[in-house]
Amino acid sequence: MTLLTTLARRRPALPPLRVLRTEVLAGLVVALALIPEAISFSIIAGVDPAVGLYASFTMAVVISIAGGRRAMISAATGAIALVVAPLSINHGLGHLVAAVILGGVLQVALGALGVARLMRFVPRSVMVGFVNALAILIFMAQVPELVDVPWIVYPLFALALAVIVALPRLTRAVPAPLVSIVALTALTLGAGLAVPTVGDKGALPSSLPVPGIPDVPLTLDTLTLIAPYSLAFALVGLMESLMTAKLVDDITDTRSDKTRESIGQGIANIVTGFFGGMGGCAMIGQTMINVKVSGARTRLSTFLAGVFLMVLCIAFGPWVSQIPMAALVAVMVIVSVSTFDWHSVSPAALKRMPVGETLVMAVTVVAVVATHNLAVGVVAGSLTAFVAFARRVARLVSVSSVTDPDGGQAVYVVEGELFFASSNDLVHRFDYGGDPEHVVIDLTRAHIWDASTVAVLDAVTAKYAARRKTVEIIGLNEYSAAMHGRLSGELAGGH
Repeated sequence: MTLLTTLARRRPALPPLRVLRTEVLAGLVVALALIPEAISFSIIAGVDPAVGLYASFTMAVVISIAGGRRAMISAATGAIALVVAPLSINHGLGHLVAAVILGGVLQVALGALGVARLMRFVPRSVMVGFVNALAILIFMAQVPELVDVPWIVYPLFALALAVIVALPRLTRAVPAPLVSIVALTALTLGAGLAVPTVGDKGALPSSLPVPGIPDVPLTLDTLTLIAPYSLAFALVGLMESLMTAKLVDDITDTRSDKTRESIGQGIANIVTGFFGGMGGCAMIGQTMINVKVSGARTRLSTFLAGVFLMVLCIAFGPWVSQIPMAALVAVMVIVSVSTFDWHSVSPAALKRMPVGETLVMAVTVVAVVATHNLAVGVVAGSLTAFVAFARRVARLVSVSSVTDPDGGQAVYVVEGELFFASSNDLVHRFDYGGDPEHVVIDLTRAHIWDASTVAVLDAVTAKYAARRKTVEIIGLNEYSAAMHGRLSGELAGGH
C-alpha cells in the first residue's frame, strides 16, 4: 500500500453536491438575516453597528471550528447586548471589549470545570417553556418593524410570507427565505418603492476587523469594574448556548459535545474581543433558520454564515442595504411560528399534563418575556420545577405503627425518600407519651438523603429519651447508615 493510498483513505470524504448546496445556501440566508439583527443589538449595547457585525463574523467563524454543536449559529445577541450595555455606555468601548475577553476566559474555565453537566438538571417543562418564550420574543422583536410604516410594507410582508410557505411545496432546491428576500428586493427596487430597508438600521462596515489590545488601563480597578459584567456575560452566554444546543440535538436526533461547546464559546468570545467585537453566544432564531428552515447539518453552514456576512457588508454593501425589512421580518415571523411548541398548549395536552408541569412551563415563559432574558427564565423555571418535585416526593413518605401484642415495644415503619422537605414533619408522626418503653423505627423501605433527616431522627430519639424511653433504628441501607452514623449527635438542635 503506497503512502498516497493511505492518505487518500484517511482523508475525510467531501459532502455530496446536494448537501454542499444546502449548506452554502443556508449560510447565505443566515448571513442576510444576521445583518439587521447585529445592527440592532449594537444599538442596544450603545456601540457602532460595525462592532456588532464584526462580533457576528468572528463568533460564527470561530465557533464553526471550536464549537461542539454542528450547524448552530453563534453571533452578537440581544441578551449579551443587555448585559454589557451599561458598561459600554458609561465607560466606553475599551472596557466593553476587555469585559468580553475576560468573559470568554471565564467561559473556557467553566467549560473545563464541567458546567455543561448541569444541563441534565433542566427539566423538560423548562425546555418547552424556553422554546415557547423564545418564539414569543422573536415575534415581539418583529412588531416594531410593522408599526408606523408605509402601507405598501404590509402587502410586501404578506407576499414574503406566501413565498416562504408555498415554495417548499413546489421545490426545496433553493431555500424559500432566500427566494423571498431576493424577490422582494428586486420588486422594491424595480418599482421604486420607498420602504424601510436594512440600510436604515445603520452603516455597514467597509473593511475587515483588525486585531488589537483593549484600550484600558491594566489595573486592579479595571478588573474590579469589568469582572461583574464578565461573569454575567459568561453565565448568560453559556446558558443560552447550551439550551440552544440541546434544542438542536432534539431537532436533528443527534448528540453534541456540550463541554466542547462551552469551551468553544469562550474561545470565540476571546477572539471576538481582540477583534473589537461586542461578544455573543448561540442565536436560536438564526439557528432555527439554519437547521429547521434551511436544513443545514454541518459546520460549513455556520462558517459560511460568518464569511458571507463580511462579504455582503464589504463587497455588496450598497445592494444589501436595499433589502426591504419586510422580507427579513417575514422570515423571522415564520421562524417564531415554527419554533413555538403548539402541542404544549393544545387543550388535549394541557388536560393530560400534571398541573405542576404546566406551571413550570408558564413560569419560564413569563419570566423570559418579562425580563427579555432567557437565562432568568431558565433559572426561574428550574427552581419552580425543583420545588414542585420536592412537594410531590414529600407526600410519598408514610409512617405506619404496629404495637407489639405483649405491649413491650412499638414498631414504626417509615417508607419513602427522606430529605429536608419530606422529613420535617416526621417528628410529629410518633406517639411519644403513649408508646411503650422500647420503640423501633424501621427504615428498610426508606432512604436518608440529607443532614436534615438525621437531625429529625435525633430529635425523635431525644423526645423519647426525655420520657425515659429508648429508640432503635433498624433497616438502614448502606448509604443511609453511613450518613446517619457520621452525623447523628453532631448536628446542633438534634437533641
